Amino acid sequence: MDSRLKNFIIFLAVVLVVFALAIFVLSPRGSFGSAAVGQGSINLDFSVDPESSVLRFVFVVVGLLIAFAVYYSTKQNEAWEVGTRQVVWMAIGAALYAVLSWLFNASVFVVPSVSQVALRPAIAIPMFFGYAFGPVVGFFTGAVGNLFGDALTGFGLSPQWSVGNGLIGFIAGCWMLFKDRKQSMNTVLYVSGALVLVTAILFFLNRNTPNMTFFDPANNVFGDASISLFAGISIVIGFILVLAVRFGFASNENVATAVMWSMLGNILGLLFASLADIFINGFSLPTTIVGQFLPAAGPNLIFAAILVPMLVGAYASVQRQSGR
Repeated sequence: MDSRLKNFIIFLAVVLVVFALAIFVLSPRGSFGSAAVGQGSINLDFSVDPESSVLRFVFVVVGLLIAFAVYYSTKQNEAWEVGTRQVVWMAIGAALYAVLSWLFNASVFVVPSVSQVALRPAIAIPMFFGYAFGPVVGFFTGAVGNLFGDALTGFGLSPQWSVGNGLIGFIAGCWMLFKDRKQSMNTVLYVSGALVLVTAILFFLNRNTPNMTFFDPANNVFGDASISLFAGISIVIGFILVLAVRFGFASNENVATAVMWSMLGNILGLLFASLADIFINGFSLPTTIVGQFLPAAGPNLIFAAILVPMLVGAYASVQRQSGR
């Protein structure tokens, strides 16, 4: 067996085992272990809805099969190298993403939605790690980092959303598979623009989708207010900001490439998770797009346009100083 193929299969197997342990071994305990921090403690909550745990795991497998299909169709590319360097960056990326996700999730910056969606500036971590170190590192950073970030926060696990986060980092690194950067960015622009347009139209056609996270007991409102206009059109705002970065940094292909591919990763990764919830939670297509995808993907795009260029610039500065 080719060493690159063997290493990639081992990588997929490790991710699969991590998710299997979290869903089927740690989950029944609800809260597994604690570590003292000052006068309090950090509890890892690996709880998963037992009725849908198998189906959620099925979508973990589907996400890994998508990654394998992309790998297999471009297996000669050096982007698929999995060695000591990549393993180190996986560990660093996943740890950073887990801790930063915990910090911002716990801050309760909740976005109006049909489920638990929070503002996540930490999404820039898997985007950057995928861009800088390749799709394999990006996938591990997003998937495993999100898994432990949710456990740290006490949300319990949504494995399909963790895999969706993994696909964000994975796709952010797929620019490495293309010889012509500018042509690849044009393709990303057309695909992303079409998906933004379709999902924005769905929002305006389904303005009555309930905001299940909004409660106003004084006025007898219990999770039945509509999704806010900002939550619905934030993806359009984010798309415009990404375009501004793309053409504003036209002379800096590194920044433009990172932001454009991060945008596509964000859209496709969160579409994967949102569409999975049609089967897992019984949502209709309009409900999962308007009530989950848009409130999550829109703010993520805004953070991508602002934070990813900063990380790419800082990384380039470190490379220059180290002579790499």
